[in-house]
Amino acid sequence: MPNRPPPLNSLRAFEIAARHMSFIRAAEELSVTQSAVSQQIKILESHLGQKLFIRQNNSLILTAAGKSLLPQIVDAFQLIYQASRSVQDQEYEKIIKLSAPPTFAARWLRARLGEFKADHPEFEINLVATKRWIDFKTEDIDIAIRYGRGDYEGLTSERFMNEQIFPVCSPTLLKRSASLQSLGDLKFHTLLHTENGNGDAMTPSWAQWNREFGIEGIDSKKGPSYSPATLAIDAAIHGDGIALAKEKWVLDDLVTGKLIKPFEESLSSPYAYFLVYPVGPVSRKIAIFRKWLFSRYSSPPSEANHLDMATPWRQDLQSPSI
Repeated sequence: MPNRPPPLNSLRAFEIAARHMSFIRAAEELSVTQSAVSQQIKILESHLGQKLFIRQNNSLILTAAGKSLLPQIVDAFQLIYQASRSVQDQEYEKIIKLSAPPTFAARWLRARLGEFKADHPEFEINLVATKRWIDFKTEDIDIAIRYGRGDYEGLTSERFMNEQIFPVCSPTLLKRSASLQSLGDLKFHTLLHTENGNGDAMTPSWAQWNREFGIEGIDSKKGPSYSPATLAIDAAIHGDGIALAKEKWVLDDLVTGKLIKPFEESLSSPYAYFLVYPVGPVSRKIAIFRKWLFSRYSSPPSEANHLDMATPWRQDLQSPSI
């Protein structure tokens, strides 16, 4: 009796050949030649001291030994597959694939993911910055953060943070340019715009701002435009003009003094940030990330979510994309 197991390649060739009852189809599945499959079968038969196949009229027939061996080999390979898949699943569950809008991801989220890593060192975050819709059925994304109304059909969406909108500029701008004592003084400065390629109103515009506060005598379209919005914020930091920004975009720059908020006025956005993921059972990694995000950064709904649709701010609103 042999004191060592048969070669794994020979066992695999036998299992596939027996499943197809064809050396030709086994060779196609293994991406080898038919003679290579035949050679592996001969090696296995020599090792076992038993014939496994009988060639008859250009077809294959399993011998009694082959019939006895096949179900055990199938079970053995299934165990190997399950064991390897279990290890792969464990590694997969350590990676959280997260999608978020580009400017929000770059200017707010990225810096805070380090806190999540410190709290949960066993996980890795793969951050994908995009404004387009995410199809969770076809794309390798676990969870998304989106800015909108939260009405994402077929998905679970949970509000976790509201947004304010206001002008920002570099403190150096005020030292070398006209003062900003009132909103009307905006007409003496360059307005930095964010190009809104989606055609919706989720990205703030100077036209909306001026109309909301009744500011006249300002060309709301004049000035350079940037896309994505993070470039407009960078331009403001460099003193190129005044940008209209969401609070979360500039929060860290306000803290460090790179930017200042020259006016007390601000707008409560009718939109909010939502955590979005597929309906159904929630995986452990999504549950942990969700709990961390809500415990650290969730803010309660504000009156902005119930604004009168007739207000100037809401008149321009169209259905937002995710």
